[in-house]
Amino acid sequence: MQWWSMTSAITPPLKGVRVVELTHTILGPSCGMILADLGAEVIKVEPVDGDRTRKLRGFGAGFFGYFNRNKKSLALDADAAEGRAALVKLLESADVLIENFAPGSMAKRKLGPAHLEKINPRLVYCSLKGFLPGPYEKRPALDEVVQMMGGLAYMTGPSGRPLRAGTSVVDIMGGIFGAFGTVLALKQRDRTGKGGLVESALFESVVFLMGQHLAITAMNGGAAPPPMPERVSSWAVYEIFATADGQQVFIGITSDSQWKRFCEIFGQQELAADPRLATNNLRIEARPWLVPKVAEVFKRHDRAALEQLCLDADISFAPVARPQELFDHPHLLANGSLAPTTLPGGVQTRLPLLPFQMMGWRPPLVSDPPEIGQHNDEVLAALGYDATAIAGLRTGKMLGPI
Repeated sequence: MQWWSMTSAITPPLKGVRVVELTHTILGPSCGMILADLGAEVIKVEPVDGDRTRKLRGFGAGFFGYFNRNKKSLALDADAAEGRAALVKLLESADVLIENFAPGSMAKRKLGPAHLEKINPRLVYCSLKGFLPGPYEKRPALDEVVQMMGGLAYMTGPSGRPLRAGTSVVDIMGGIFGAFGTVLALKQRDRTGKGGLVESALFESVVFLMGQHLAITAMNGGAAPPPMPERVSSWAVYEIFATADGQQVFIGITSDSQWKRFCEIFGQQELAADPRLATNNLRIEARPWLVPKVAEVFKRHDRAALEQLCLDADISFAPVARPQELFDHPHLLANGSLAPTTLPGGVQTRLPLLPFQMMGWRPPLVSDPPEIGQHNDEVLAALGYDATAIAGLRTGKMLGPI
């Protein structure tokens, strides 16, 4: 049996935990998705006409479909009296609340931590914002805003051209830390019997990512590192090379033993014998003439042949891929990392699972992202609403879709 086909009888770690998710876009939904993947019952409370990200186009068209799997949808008018009463009843039964609305908005609706502690002292309240408490805590923020503010955009693009990362990396990072803090708070509640506030934020998440650049600045006596496209490499061969068939492959030769294997497998005895290239640091000094010479060696081969030679030499390489190529990536298909998923509207695709295994268990896809209000009756019935009461909420337009 191959390692990737192993199964485990492990019970999902968060089975039995009820999470109420009052979120939108990516930061909050990514946190809820992680908890849902780990086995929690995550009930996404949406407006009666659905989460606004269901309607996004362009760059945001995939937000809802990716970040809302394994959840239940309750489409509820939580601002009307009857809808609010249902929400409060749901929160009384919950273990966790996740929210990522603008600073102060939950308190204005009397759904802040102080309000909910009174009705459910065991509730873990996960609040996801732009900033942790401090002078900026009431500012609105977005992923791209904090990428600029935290130096990530500066480090990603060339000088004078700050560039956001190619995915919503900070939103997702903030969601991961929110989920991590929530799991720790649940464990703490097991000891004390009391819930409490968990906070995660975009700005502090991007600053965490920038820690390595802060450290190198300190090590260099305050001299700031240049943007990544202009960095002084720690290795002589560590960049993108062209192939004979017009493809691009990134290749990194990061140790003296890898250099020796490269020279052997690629037939470069002259380079192997050159004393100017005996160590990595010497090769870095030789980069102005060495890299073009190595590029000529690589360009003699088409992509397939070059990749095989890199495998034979046991050096790191990667073709410069586009996202759509991941759908058919042989490694992902072989180890089950892409789960067959039906998106709202019936679109069939394969999307990534959480990137870890625990004791042979991989958090699975249990249910596709829900349609608007798909679980209205199920959730309300579990709260004690009978068919007549649910019909009354629907007649009163307290339930969606309408």
